[in-house]
Amino acid sequence: MNALKNRVQLIGNLGSNPEVKKFDSGKVLARLNIATSDKYKDENGKYVTDTQWHHVTVWGNLATMAEKYLKKGSEVAIEGKLVYRNFENKEGKKQYITEIIAQEVLMLGRKGES
Repeated sequence: MNALKNRVQLIGNLGSNPEVKKFDSGKVLARLNIATSDKYKDENGKYVTDTQWHHVTVWGNLATMAEKYLKKGSEVAIEGKLVYRNFENKEGKKQYITEIIAQEVLMLGRKGES
């Protein structure tokens, strides 16, 4: 049961190309913005699409792989843990962010897609 305490799994599409940073220490970081969508009928019978955006951080070899193979629109499955952070912006105002630290990234898609 311990493995289930903080675990997130998502399947979605990248909203932009991975944003990659390489540090002097040799570490590599990639940030992904992944969209997931649900479709349902509203009270008038019209179909509505509800899209949620998720901030995903990938480190190391997974970040290098993301830089090389992923692009805007790519369908991916990710597994990781949910993390909450806060920081002060340039104006000194406290900002809060929720992100997923990915431990696995799986590229999805149909054969023949580039």
